[in-house]
Amino acid sequence: MEGSVSNVEICNLAYTGELEELKKCVLSDSSLVTKTDQDSRTALHWACSAGHVDIVQFLLNLGVEVNLQDDIAQILLENGADPNATDKLQSTPLHRASAKGNFRLIQLLLKESASTNIQDSEGNTPLHLACDEERADAAKLLVEHGASIYIENKEKMTPLQVAKGGLGSMLRRIVEG
Repeated sequence: MEGSVSNVEICNLAYTGELEELKKCVLSDSSLVTKTDQDSRTALHWACSAGHVDIVQFLLNLGVEVNLQDDIAQILLENGADPNATDKLQSTPLHRASAKGNFRLIQLLLKESASTNIQDSEGNTPLHLACDEERADAAKLLVEHGASIYIENKEKMTPLQVAKGGLGSMLRRIVEG
């Protein structure tokens, strides 16, 4: 493409909050979203650090591989992002962090009073996902912060029914003392 945008320019657009301009560039060359500047920062990093939630949302909707890194989440939360914001599947950062077993991010979200019992489009809470993926530490942390072991998803399963091995009984012991 004639006069294609550089990685530094795309990061700059994200930082200055120029969503329309950024959209145009990305739609003409989707590889730009993963390009990094001289400090190995992506457009997503820059949009986060400037608190441009609309750009962050746009980049996430494109499926930018984020791994929802702790630093990105931290920056977003410090800039007033809603810890309970949901994507198109009604999934929150806490859902994703729980499924991945990202302990530090779960702690950070709970500290920012993320809701432990929000259900996604399948009716799963973050605890359902942690149990399903056998993320014992994540599940324990969620239960200690008030995640319910009794909420049923659309398949009429509670987190305990989704849990494999001894995880369910361990969680029940935490709740029932």
